[in-house]
Amino acid sequence: MATLAEVLQRCGTDYLREHALSSPQAKAWRAISACRTPALGGQRLACSRCGHSHWHYHSCRNRHCPQCGARAKDRWLQGRLADVLNVPYAHLVFTLPHQLNGLYRDQTRWVIDTLFACVAGTLSEFAASARWMGIAGGQAAFSLVLHTWTQDLRQHLHIHAVMACGVLAPDGHWQVPARKPDFLFPVRALSRVFRGRFMAALRARAASTPTCADASLTAEGRKTLYRHDWVVYAKTPLGGPAQVLEYLSRYTHRTAIGNERIKTITPQGEVVFSVRADEHGGKRLQRLSGEEFIRRFLLHVLPGGIKRIRHYGVLANGCKKVQLAQARQALGQPAPSPVAVEAAQAFIQRVSRIDFLCCPQCQAVGLRVVQTLAGRRKLPAPGEPADAPPRSAAPAQARAPP
Repeated sequence: MATLAEVLQRCGTDYLREHALSSPQAKAWRAISACRTPALGGQRLACSRCGHSHWHYHSCRNRHCPQCGARAKDRWLQGRLADVLNVPYAHLVFTLPHQLNGLYRDQTRWVIDTLFACVAGTLSEFAASARWMGIAGGQAAFSLVLHTWTQDLRQHLHIHAVMACGVLAPDGHWQVPARKPDFLFPVRALSRVFRGRFMAALRARAASTPTCADASLTAEGRKTLYRHDWVVYAKTPLGGPAQVLEYLSRYTHRTAIGNERIKTITPQGEVVFSVRADEHGGKRLQRLSGEEFIRRFLLHVLPGGIKRIRHYGVLANGCKKVQLAQARQALGQPAPSPVAVEAAQAFIQRVSRIDFLCCPQCQAVGLRVVQTLAGRRKLPAPGEPADAPPRSAAPAQARAPP
């Protein structure tokens, strides 16, 4: 098995010789290479029972790092425990045509914000329609998650939508969909409205930036985009709150590739990793040169400040407190007990702490900090080794980590 950090360290020199990094790419590269190494500092933990000791180095917490996604996901889910309604949920996927990939690379922020706005506008428009919900003006409850990759790391812009089946009516009652309780909208109709909204935004963008040479902003390019249906895919309806949370955790903090999928780096500098082979969970191995693997991975490093997870309708931050309470009341669903939510969070933290303090040698929960290591003020640049000599290593009083 290999890791993404090892790929960057072993194959990065060849890539950097021919390619320049953007600031977000360089930041992600430095963080991933230094994650859980002496460069970020840490503590030396010793077992009071068997005498075993080891270093525990700090995490980088970069959102593109495959080693840091699990804890970030757990923290995020703790905040979502109180937001799930006791109704069926639907999972939909909205995809941009690959013809827009060039525009995305040139105008990343605009494309991402426009994609979110068009998907949110489409779902809100359908949710407010009496044709689909039986009443007009209802407020939906949904979350959107941006992904930019395929299994083999090519560019593939799409948004996962997890949406409650029903709306909060203007009079405060919960209205189920008109057709059946676990069906929202036909995907062909969603596709056409989604395409129309994005194309209107493209026309406006072309008028405001006449010097942009991207083909998708030209009249001929837009005509080509209109010739095909845009892909909107509806997955099997979800069940209750437990399954919804499991789905959310699967998609929210996923990175372009996890370390478990990287199998090896060959002596010839090829990266071998697993990809999905079929819809039934089958896997196959893919080989890419180290340079091409890194190029593809860096396609998915987002500029700073862009939120990959956004909430709308009843779950929007500006009105969630009031409207979520109304939705629960309409469904006869009691408000979550603050004591229970706090107890769940404390339990997760306690289990994590026990795991952290458990000795890998004798399994006793008795590790204590005996030495601290300060991290480097400046992380190694891309292409430099992350295990440079530490700045300081000072003994510490025997204590449990916070």
